[in-house]
Amino acid sequence: MILLAHPYFLRDDAKQLERMKPYPPLATLLCAAVLREQGHAVTLFDAMLADGVDAFRGALAASRPSVVAIVEDSFNYVTKMCTVRLREATIEMIAAAREHGCRVVVHGSDATDHPARYLDAGADAVLLGEPERTLAEVVAACATGADSPLATVAGLALRGDDGSLDVTPPRSGTRELDDLPLPAWDLVDAELYRRAWNGAHGRMSWNVVTARGCPYGCNWCAKPVFGRRYSQRSPAAVAEELRRLKQEIAPDHIWFADDLFGLTARWIAAFADEVRARDVRIPFMIQCRADLISPSVARALADAGCEEVWMGVESGSQRILDAMDKGTTVEEVRAATRALKASGVRACWFLQLGYPGEQWEDVVATRDLVRRERPDDIGVSVAYPLPGTKFHAAVQGQLGARTNWEDTGDLAMLFQGTYTTPFYRRLRNALHAEALGADDALWFGLGEDEASHRSHAPTEIADAVR
Repeated sequence: MILLAHPYFLRDDAKQLERMKPYPPLATLLCAAVLREQGHAVTLFDAMLADGVDAFRGALAASRPSVVAIVEDSFNYVTKMCTVRLREATIEMIAAAREHGCRVVVHGSDATDHPARYLDAGADAVLLGEPERTLAEVVAACATGADSPLATVAGLALRGDDGSLDVTPPRSGTRELDDLPLPAWDLVDAELYRRAWNGAHGRMSWNVVTARGCPYGCNWCAKPVFGRRYSQRSPAAVAEELRRLKQEIAPDHIWFADDLFGLTARWIAAFADEVRARDVRIPFMIQCRADLISPSVARALADAGCEEVWMGVESGSQRILDAMDKGTTVEEVRAATRALKASGVRACWFLQLGYPGEQWEDVVATRDLVRRERPDDIGVSVAYPLPGTKFHAAVQGQLGARTNWEDTGDLAMLFQGTYTTPFYRRLRNALHAEALGADDALWFGLGEDEASHRSHAPTEIADAVR
């Protein structure tokens, strides 16, 4: 028996618990489906709505697995933040599995960046890159014997016989995504998710992915699992998944969890046609870039059922966007927002505060953009240095013992930005009030306090990240 698990316990993340928008662990379910194709017996521990690691211990006792694979849902943005609690839960689960005599493999963003941390905690291997095929080979190797070596499997980080960190040859990513099976939805308790969603929002949402990776080069964005390449399913395959979901799960809404949905106008138009042909128009939400949203794309998205598009706007200051290597302009943000609204699609923005070199005038430019364009919703964060990025390399010398947030609502500055953490938290609240059309009271106070909250960040950090 193979036990698949993931370490994200919603109860440990206060911000996400309040939002109550739980999604099943899609990457984990895809791994389970691939293992089933190989003829393995598979069960799942779904941490999302579970009570804690003790529940995982119960799953171990009940299933008595030979191999435990702790696979983060790398399609869900909350796991990419590599929060402290997510790491702690993974390490606790490794220890519990080892106590039951299981071989343990781990996959996730933080494990990819820091494999030694998880190997030292007791994992036999860390899966690097896309997990499905690598995990299938690991399980096949383990089936030949309890102590069978894994060094011949590509795409792993292991401890060598001398205790060194060994990395086997890299495995190329999956190009033909249509060849992958559909996720093993039957392993999760869909009704538990339905009750949680209906109780908080009156309808249930479910997650789907159409692609892997992102070809763009924003210098703060980490891509430890899928890299910078972009692989895409066919519009017909995605529409067929919606048809099956409609039959088997019957969600009221879909979140397409891709970093970047659609990419081209041709793919989106073809997808709308396939949805129409199968009569599977389900309201959905996507993430996309402002420079990819034209009036015709907005109309095609609306035709396919899109209710909401979240764009990585980041800043209303072109100077900051250029420093980020974002590759978009403020005018493209304006045009995309207006095109979406004209087609009846909610235009929502991700905003990022505290990027190196950001000054008060850049913050005001962001406020003014929100004020003039009135996005339907915003999500506000502060710059978060993730390993492997140009941004992280520039601020690494300022990172102390604390390099991760405790949970997704932490909003702590981990390096020396222009302002203090409390000030950025006030800015977040002011921007949310602005999006709701509130008066200027919060901004007056911020403007008056701005100078006193400066952290005197060294200018060479802003120069280095550029």
